Amino acid sequence: AETQQTLVANRLRGRIAVQVDGGFRTGRDVVIGAMLGADEFGFATAPLISLGCIMMRKCHLNTCPVGVATQDPVLRAKFQGKPEHLINYFFYVAEEIRELMASLGFRSFSEMVGETQWLDKDKAIAHWKAKGLEFGRIFHKPEVPKGVAQFNCEKQDHKLDGVLDRQLIKAAMPALEKKGTVKETFAISNRNRTAGAMLSGEIARRFGHAGLPDDSIWFTLNGTAGQSFGAWLAHGLTLDLVGEANDYVGKGLSGGRIIVRPVATSGIKPGESIIVGNTVLYGAISGECYFRGIAGERFAVRNSGAIAVVEGTGDHGCEYMTGGIVVVIGPTGRNFAAGMSGGIAYVLDESGDFEKRCNLAMVDLEPVPAEEKVMRSRAHQGADLESHGLVDIEGDMTTHDELRLKQLIENHRRYTGSDKAKSILNSWEDFRPKFKKVMPMEYRRALREMARQQEADGTGVTEMDIGMRTPKRKRNGKPKAQA
Repeated sequence: AETQQTLVANRLRGRIAVQVDGGFRTGRDVVIGAMLGADEFGFATAPLISLGCIMMRKCHLNTCPVGVATQDPVLRAKFQGKPEHLINYFFYVAEEIRELMASLGFRSFSEMVGETQWLDKDKAIAHWKAKGLEFGRIFHKPEVPKGVAQFNCEKQDHKLDGVLDRQLIKAAMPALEKKGTVKETFAISNRNRTAGAMLSGEIARRFGHAGLPDDSIWFTLNGTAGQSFGAWLAHGLTLDLVGEANDYVGKGLSGGRIIVRPVATSGIKPGESIIVGNTVLYGAISGECYFRGIAGERFAVRNSGAIAVVEGTGDHGCEYMTGGIVVVIGPTGRNFAAGMSGGIAYVLDESGDFEKRCNLAMVDLEPVPAEEKVMRSRAHQGADLESHGLVDIEGDMTTHDELRLKQLIENHRRYTGSDKAKSILNSWEDFRPKFKKVMPMEYRRALREMARQQEADGTGVTEMDIGMRTPKRKRNGKPKAQA
């Protein structure tokens, strides 16, 4: 209501769509929201119930008994929801809205927006619980000249023809049309939001989710990036930002690579300075990120497959994470790993108090053991393990932590020039014992059960060694024919 009043009074309401959510279940709720000034409405709990949710409030425990909020295949098989259930629910909501509009004399939904005088509020205000409360300001309708919009009715020119991505797409044409390689440098400012998203869309349109080969397109960007830098970045595209970025970096990352490092002459100390904002890697599914500096709050929230190395995080790191790998080579805030049900994290605990800042409701803290024998067996094959394809970072998440961790820190050093990464690698035997592996308990159990099942029925990998893959076998032990 206050938003509606402010926008109308300042002649801005026609340009903006106001969305409201919170407890919407019926058509009556929508009508009340519209009269208070909303154009759009968010539904959550009620649609879930229409699909079978029984409100057990176990969404964060991976034990949903009806298969709605779980990754357990046994429980997911219990899901009985169908699209038709959701369609029917919203049909009934819409039908109730039409009935109420007809009873009030409104011919269109937009006529109803902001018309607070049609709300029957006397009974609620007279209730004894409301005694002493003043609701006049909530239901106030600004007096404005006729013709001033009370609902969203104007189209805005977002000037998409002149955004940075148009330049990026033009420069990337050799890679898009001939699958060549492209390297260019551009300036960027905080006016450039979701940089890389339109280019990623063009890559996806031409090549699908698989994208382009690694390092097909490498753009170096100088400056301060706006929100959602590298959102939905596609495979084969690298954005190397020399500067800093705002919130939502790598949102929905889809296979691309993001590098953020400070200007060499800036004089800032990466281990003490914020380099990217809040909610980085929200909902990322694949790809990799390297941040030479500290990230804000909710780093890697809902990450489901991306790899990231960062030199510190704010509160609530790895919140609700379901997959991927996060390496933190600096301090973290409180409540790390809250609701983390999948993926793994490695945290450098130099102060020895990380356990106090980690939410242990769903995760265990494990040491990173030395793998001297494995390292020696690999060393004689060549010094550069990665170039020989011997290290599978996303292999068995229950073992080979030292190799995985060391390679990721080496990648971080190579891409960002991090002094902290260099120091860790140069004194590896001193730093390795200070790392803590954050391992979700249910995730570990599921991985072990899958490994046992694969070994028992001969349908999968039985020797989970980094960089080594045994062929799938039939029950008689003979290798399957390759396609």
